[in-house]
Amino acid sequence: MKIKRKIKAYNLNFGPQHPSAHGVLRLILELNGEIIKKADPHIGLLHRGTEKLLEHKTVLQGLPYLDRLDYVSMMAQEHCYSLIFEKILDIEVPIATQYIRVLFLELTRILNHLMAITAHALDVGALTPFLWAFEEREKIMEFYEYVSGARLHAAFIRPGGIYGAITFELLNKIYHFCWNFNKRLQEIEELLSAGRIWKSRLIGTGIIKREDAVNYGFSGVMLRCTGSTWDLRKEFPYEIYSNLNFTIPVGYDGDSFTRYALRVQEMYESLCIIYQCLNNITESYIYSKNLETMEDVITHFKYYSFNYLLPESIKYLATESPKGEFGIFLVANNTNRPERIYLRAPGYFHLQGLDMMAYNGLLSDLVTIIGSQDIVFGERDR
Repeated sequence: MKIKRKIKAYNLNFGPQHPSAHGVLRLILELNGEIIKKADPHIGLLHRGTEKLLEHKTVLQGLPYLDRLDYVSMMAQEHCYSLIFEKILDIEVPIATQYIRVLFLELTRILNHLMAITAHALDVGALTPFLWAFEEREKIMEFYEYVSGARLHAAFIRPGGIYGAITFELLNKIYHFCWNFNKRLQEIEELLSAGRIWKSRLIGTGIIKREDAVNYGFSGVMLRCTGSTWDLRKEFPYEIYSNLNFTIPVGYDGDSFTRYALRVQEMYESLCIIYQCLNNITESYIYSKNLETMEDVITHFKYYSFNYLLPESIKYLATESPKGEFGIFLVANNTNRPERIYLRAPGYFHLQGLDMMAYNGLLSDLVTIIGSQDIVFGERDR
């Protein structure tokens, strides 16, 4: 008598405590042996209701909440937040301030990509690049602390300008950092790009087709690895990006190795942008004057307590954050608080494509795919 055997897929929980989940991600995996048939992401374990909290805060009170979303690229989010209020209130930011903003935005891009690449390498098994990168990240954190007093949650870029003062001493430090960082970046790239294990784990893993990337709403490196040149700094220039000379790295294979290579190239381009900004900042810039009279004190108190009165409007604005298109949809109704606010986090769209990217892949490849997405759950669960 011939016995019929039926092979049944089994379920496995990946996370939320898994060190390679890059946050509190829980995946319910449906496996056939070690082959992934379905990856169902469960999120919300970090949820803090940021969007609802912002609706009960004045413009300036809400700014620090943006730093706490993607806590690896803080200034990129507070910048988008500042831009949308400047658009609603028709505020024109001085050119000198725009150069300073872009200078720190590109430092933030380097800060983000260093974490993305080397944490990914740590997931795969390479420890050394992670240690090297954190040494360089510490230097950028010192620049954050110099201008804001905080290493992480800077609240430096604000509607109408920036906070604090920029000195030539700081600009000189940033220049020397960039000069030395170029060599450090080459060392990290040589260690990984030529690494046999690194290449075997990444090449051909987590392939994305261009049509799928568009349909899933991918942006940033996740979109550009499929051959698209879409970058908001070029397509819809903001600040002084239209005055700067830089290129957008593009890949065509759509796999994890391509995404790694693009992030490396983006850091080289960020260095190019920083040098141009340094050459165009000709004088120190101070955000506010000293309070000399009682009228100055009263004006200062009214500004920081009531803040801006937002006219009736509906706006959407997006910037090219290190992880992709970070956008804010805002409804205002003649008060000093947003009536409705919605945040478009790029990683939220990337995570929903995880099932598509991991389908028929090995369980061991899942860690590689998650690492190549560069996900941080502060912006997912918000």
